[in-house]
Amino acid sequence: MKHDNTQHKVKEIAELACLLEPVRASGKKVVQCHGVFDLLHIGHIRHFEEAKGFGDVLVVTLTTDQHVNKGPNRPVFNEGLRAEAISALDCVDYVAINRQPMAMEAIGLLRPDFYVKGSDYRDADKDRTGGIALEEAAVTSVGGQIVYTDDIVFSSTNLINRNLPVFSESVSRYLADFSGRYSSDDIVRYLEGAASMKVLVVGETIIDEYLYCETLGKSGKEPILATRQVGREKFAGGIVPVANNVAAFCDQVTMLTFLGRPDSQEDFIRQAADPKLDQVYLYMEENAPTIVKQRFVEAYPQQKLFELYLMDDGEPNPKQVEELCTRLYELAPQYDLVIVADYGHGMLEAEAVEVLCSRARFLAINTQVNAGNRGFNIVSKYGHADFICVSENEIRLEARSRRKELREIVLDVGSRLSCGHIVITRGHDGCLAYTEKEGFFDVPAFAGDVVDRVGAGDAVFSLASLCVAQGAPAEVVGFVGNAVGAEAVATVGHRSGIQRIPLFRHIESLLK
Repeated sequence: MKHDNTQHKVKEIAELACLLEPVRASGKKVVQCHGVFDLLHIGHIRHFEEAKGFGDVLVVTLTTDQHVNKGPNRPVFNEGLRAEAISALDCVDYVAINRQPMAMEAIGLLRPDFYVKGSDYRDADKDRTGGIALEEAAVTSVGGQIVYTDDIVFSSTNLINRNLPVFSESVSRYLADFSGRYSSDDIVRYLEGAASMKVLVVGETIIDEYLYCETLGKSGKEPILATRQVGREKFAGGIVPVANNVAAFCDQVTMLTFLGRPDSQEDFIRQAADPKLDQVYLYMEENAPTIVKQRFVEAYPQQKLFELYLMDDGEPNPKQVEELCTRLYELAPQYDLVIVADYGHGMLEAEAVEVLCSRARFLAINTQVNAGNRGFNIVSKYGHADFICVSENEIRLEARSRRKELREIVLDVGSRLSCGHIVITRGHDGCLAYTEKEGFFDVPAFAGDVVDRVGAGDAVFSLASLCVAQGAPAEVVGFVGNAVGAEAVATVGHRSGIQRIPLFRHIESLLK
């Protein structure tokens, strides 16, 4: 609970804007600082004290928890605690939580005479977010001025990583060791380098429906579980989020996919797809619908009860196969990278696989095992791949072995498919990354609380493919994959995709 002498300092931004009007009318100067301030430390205190010297009334605005882009485990302290800590400082007159993603709206409402940032923000060219330039423009538009403090600088993230670690001791040691070999700039360089790549993404569109239920108990007359539906959520899944993730980092992306003819849901899918995507839709035979996977979920504690598949798993129509092969034959050689997410529901059979293997300049493959393909969809259906990314369970099905040493399986599969780059995802054990030249690297998982695993493997595959195609070291590929996986499991289904700036900040946070 806040102390009475500081509680009055915490205001909503709209209320604070009104309170500042008479302050300005009296000739006093308003100063604003803005940030996350996840761990209040001496660097922040000196920053606020120096900032107060630019004017008469110091306002500190905080990034709301929802928009803290430092990874799934942040902030460590929620917005209420952060506001309370800052309001306890004598030099701070008011505190407000900014509900918007960036500071420009708050600047527009509060109209500071001086907007104060630390010296580490002085070089705008080093700010990948572009936020400083936008904030300076906002300050100038209200007649204010951006200024910088020059006192001692600490990093809240660095202090948290060293003294309040959110990871186990072994993961913290790994990150400290990894950061001695690679900087965040080294990692981000590969993600930024993907912008100029031309990428073709191929696979089935799947509609993922979540039917949220409340369990009532056993039926009175039948030995079945009775539930009451309390909500519903629908996502464009399958290849669509893969393409969206790629489009967040690449300027030229084409998505080639199959839809059904009855109930194609094309309007919904087009709306869910990134507008940047060049969308190429082919259509299945007359009676085949767009694939739908319904998941019945206990609303609290987000526990899946069972799944229902709505699809036609018959043999593909020869005309449909011919049309797909014609398109792949024409398109594949035009792209730097072809990413294939094969869900094993009939789109990618032997003829299409042969075209992909022979025509793609760089081929990245992910084959998934699920209840709908009963383990038949294994990676050896492809005669060649430049990069393979599958789960441990999927590659063990390929080897028909539960107990064989995983590295032996990887070497065998890599040799048979002439594939020199492989990532094996291992859930809470992280991933195993391999290249023929560098060997093996075990990279631990960076995830905190797991909300939902649906789509996490797709997210890892999509971003890892971009790094591999640029020649990134195996350990860097594994690191990026696990950072992406941590973000993917922190959200329900495909509610949000992987975005550039949050991922960059997450990587920086991990390596500070």
